[in-house]
Amino acid sequence: MKKSEIKFQIELDEHNLPKNIQWDASDKEAEGLESTKSISVNVWDNLNHATLRIDLWTEEMSVVEMKRFYIDILGGMAQTILNSTGDEYISEEIKELCDRLVRHVNEENKKKA
Repeated sequence: MKKSEIKFQIELDEHNLPKNIQWDASDKEAEGLESTKSISVNVWDNLNHATLRIDLWTEEMSVVEMKRFYIDILGGMAQTILNSTGDEYISEEIKELCDRLVRHVNEENKKKA
């Protein structure tokens, strides 16, 4: 049986806030640690039937990047729900929400420019 591993290394500042985030995975193309501005990890807790979340980001991540990151996560969830359950309704609803959020962020950015 094949095993795969994902690692995160988080460097914290004096206030325990993420200063540097690096990750590596045994199945990724490039070898070695790579830097990122944000991670979001979700784990299903079978015992308590609840989702556990870890959301971390560095101060280098802009507000616009954060919004786009989470919109992209939602879009990925739409595809995952379709692939895993075949539920086209939920998938389309999430995609439509993402489209509205992208329009909102784009309009918001136009106003700031």
